[in-house]
Amino acid sequence: MSVNVRLMTCTPEQVFAVLADPWVYPTWVVGASRLRAADRRYPAEGSRLHHSVGVWPLVLNDETRVEVWDPPRRVVLEAKTRPFGTERVIIDVKPRRGGCIVRMEEYPYSGAVTRLPGLLADSLLHVRNAEALRRLEWVARGRAAA
Repeated sequence: MSVNVRLMTCTPEQVFAVLADPWVYPTWVVGASRLRAADRRYPAEGSRLHHSVGVWPLVLNDETRVEVWDPPRRVVLEAKTRPFGTERVIIDVKPRRGGCIVRMEEYPYSGAVTRLPGLLADSLLHVRNAEALRRLEWVARGRAAA
């Protein structure tokens, strides 16, 4: 399990505006190279994003499913990222003066990541998710400025 927390200088609503837009998913999710399609109902619970991971020509098609959608507080995703596995990603957002606190937890439960030693897997996920939260804030602040 990996837990990352970031103080952001944007509102919870601005964060969720990014999370609700499937077409910016590859912008903030580290490793996602493109979005192929999104269910019309996205981000409703049970809807899916169809994305690719990797760098051409080594690109694999996968998907992410919304388990919980509770804006502007919480989203829970089931992310499939072959060959690494399947993860549950929980993003909680709480308002703070001048911005918000975003907490991202990731729990791998199948695939290659679950076979790595715990500390190594957690360290890799922690670094990746720190960058994902940095990008999420960058996109949210950019949209707010536009």
